[in-house]
Amino acid sequence: MRRFSKISIGLAVSASLAATSATAARPAPIIDVHVHALSADDQGPPPLAMCTPIDPMPTWDTVKPVMGNFLDLFKKPTCKDPIWSPMTDAEVMQRTLAVMERNNVYGVVAGRFKLVSEWRKAAPSRVMPSLVPDFPLKPGLAEELKEGKASGMLGVIGELGFQYDGISVSDPALEPLWAAAESNDIPVAVHFGPGPPGMAYVPGSGYRARLSSPLLLEDVLVKHPKLRVNVMHAGFPMLDDTLALLYAHPQVYLDTGVIVYTQPRPAFYRYLQALVDAGFGKRIMFGSDQMVWPETMERAIRVIEEAPFLSKEQKRDIFYNNAARFLRLDDATIAAHHRK
Repeated sequence: MRRFSKISIGLAVSASLAATSATAARPAPIIDVHVHALSADDQGPPPLAMCTPIDPMPTWDTVKPVMGNFLDLFKKPTCKDPIWSPMTDAEVMQRTLAVMERNNVYGVVAGRFKLVSEWRKAAPSRVMPSLVPDFPLKPGLAEELKEGKASGMLGVIGELGFQYDGISVSDPALEPLWAAAESNDIPVAVHFGPGPPGMAYVPGSGYRARLSSPLLLEDVLVKHPKLRVNVMHAGFPMLDDTLALLYAHPQVYLDTGVIVYTQPRPAFYRYLQALVDAGFGKRIMFGSDQMVWPETMERAIRVIEEAPFLSKEQKRDIFYNNAARFLRLDDATIAAHHRK
């Protein structure tokens, strides 16, 4: 048997690694328009489990206390491979940014100013800040949004979760927000559709499923025709209402947040395919709705990648092109995202 020197072995290994590096292309860029910068305990006391998908959906025994039923979903997962949430705020950020780097994801990251600032400082090229104004709305909101946009700390307004408070997006109290967003040309991301199963029974919650209809936006859109809106969670499960809104208001976009990994694939795929088959493939954006389970982003990406009814072009539209258009990214930013 021929004997090799350590030097020759080292050269061979180096050549092999170089060849592998040259052939292993960096993943094509993805824009995730629905990422959260949250504290580790934001969804409850960690660690918390997330099944992807949640199947079967919870079945509650009303004899049991509400919070006991609610927490069973996250503390006693029924799936074989749950994602367990981190114990610290720092780990939520670090694990999420690691997933984003690994998958070449650029995220619209929403949350309170302090956490979003920390995330942006840690990964300035990957984090696009999205902030939520205090409610009730304060005077001077339009000027505050203008300053935030000018400073680079406000690219999107949202996630606007008025549904959790039982407030319709058509409520007159929200009019100053829509006017301020439109006048400053800042897109808004609005929660429609599912919260955690049983959310209406959590103490202090005003969540109502009937507020899931994106058609509640219609009067707002007509009054503010230049407003850019992302209907989060694709308006699930209100398919007909969502289709009607998209048809009547061509400026409206939507994202795949949370339903992409919580719903069983047959249900999600039926919903997504109906939107694509109706001709709205150019207005669907990828959103993971990553909260405190960083790897849900990775699993959400896989669901879109493996959708059998989507062409390569349609997948790229969902993963990047549609969001780049909605966010009005400039040519230099798009070129930087695609740089190998």
